[in-house]
Amino acid sequence: MNNSNRLRLTWISFLSYGLTGALVIVTGVVLGNIAEYFNLPISGMGSTFTFLNSGILLSIFLNAWLISIIPMKRQLIGGFVLMAVAVLGLMGGRSIALFSFSIFILGVVSGITMSIGTYLVTRLYEGRQRGARLLFSDSFFSLAGTLFPMLAGLLLARHITWYWVYACIGLIYVAIFILTLLSEFPAAAQTAPQGGQGQSKEKWGLGVLLLSAAALCYILGQLGFIAWVPEYAALNFGMDQQQTGSLVSQFWITYMLGMWVFSAVLRFTDLQRMVTLLAALSAAIMYLFIATDQPAHLHFYLWGLGFISSAIYTTLITLGSQQTRVTSPKLVNFILTCGTVGTMLTFVVTGPIVASYGAKAALTTSNSLYLAVFILCLLLGFVTKHRLYGHGAK
Repeated sequence: MNNSNRLRLTWISFLSYGLTGALVIVTGVVLGNIAEYFNLPISGMGSTFTFLNSGILLSIFLNAWLISIIPMKRQLIGGFVLMAVAVLGLMGGRSIALFSFSIFILGVVSGITMSIGTYLVTRLYEGRQRGARLLFSDSFFSLAGTLFPMLAGLLLARHITWYWVYACIGLIYVAIFILTLLSEFPAAAQTAPQGGQGQSKEKWGLGVLLLSAAALCYILGQLGFIAWVPEYAALNFGMDQQQTGSLVSQFWITYMLGMWVFSAVLRFTDLQRMVTLLAALSAAIMYLFIATDQPAHLHFYLWGLGFISSAIYTTLITLGSQQTRVTSPKLVNFILTCGTVGTMLTFVVTGPIVASYGAKAALTTSNSLYLAVFILCLLLGFVTKHRLYGHGAK
């Protein structure tokens, strides 16, 4: 594979994460306008966006198998058609049923594209370079999550209808579509047999289960924490909406910066030891955030938490891809699916906790989940195969 083709495929990976970040994080900005458009209460409108997360989860889960049957290039071209249909459905429909269907299709397209983007990085790069590239890809999630809410706010302030925000997000897929037409894609690798004998599939091992559980706990802990930080800060420190929004923004900005820094650092470290250290530090910083009674300290703890925790999720995926001799798309998608399940469970788990015990209890639960990630990463050290199957050390 020549370098220009590899670069195009790498940019498809970057943009796939940007697409998902834009779709997921822009929701909070446009929610009120969409509720007003359909003349529905904002609480009821919020539950409709479950269709977006459901589409992402379903497509990532199914693509673990489909990626070996339907070529990646054909999937991405089909995704462009579905994206156009979904955006036109949002722009032309006045029915909440059509809106829900269109949002679901956007989730499906996003999940398929991100699963392909993730697999491309694990296929094109080896060893520590794989972790660095995957981490840089994930930074586009945060970058889009920073830029598109600003763009949405700008459009809505000028009384431009909310569905044009999704039309703008669709431009990301136009870029993906153009790169897809210009690129040649590798065939999805099949899992290699042990020792090269027979056709039996190579076992994933206990390490994959530990990494999958860690991915679920991490995403559930992260989103559960960030979702209730504004409520916690407002109730316990009397902050207004602008101040609590600033706290969340600071987390995501330092999260993005951390990804860029660690994309270079991870090339020179052992991934299992590094992710164990990062999980321990993140759990400690989160504990300090919950324990402090000084509002001025909240900003510093969120800066530290965003920066330190930014490399955890992609490092878990990278380690998972190195648990077998040949990187398996099913294995990568399995870990991604577990992380997406964490997204789906965010309000299912934390909502009842907040209702019964308050926002601080939800933050404490998230802290416990980060501690669980540390323990799982520590246990991984005894069974990991990444040093054996690292697919290159550099």
